[in-house]
Amino acid sequence: MSGFLVLLVGAVFAGLCAASYFLVPKSWDQTLWRTCLIMTLVCMYLMWAVTYMAQLHPLIQPRRSDLRAEH
Repeated sequence: MSGFLVLLVGAVFAGLCAASYFLVPKSWDQTLWRTCLIMTLVCMYLMWAVTYMAQLHPLIQPRRSDLRAEH
């Protein structure tokens, strides 16, 4: 399920990138707007994906502190 969710959210962000590419109004700074919007969406997706994957597979396992120490 986790890999599917990352791909699903990636597809949503790809759709948003495509929409931002085609829906930017024509002006002298159209390329700047396209670049800023697409780079913002890519960075948002990467930050979400890294955070989501880090929570799925943490590097350090959590330990319970309310247990007695074993001998």
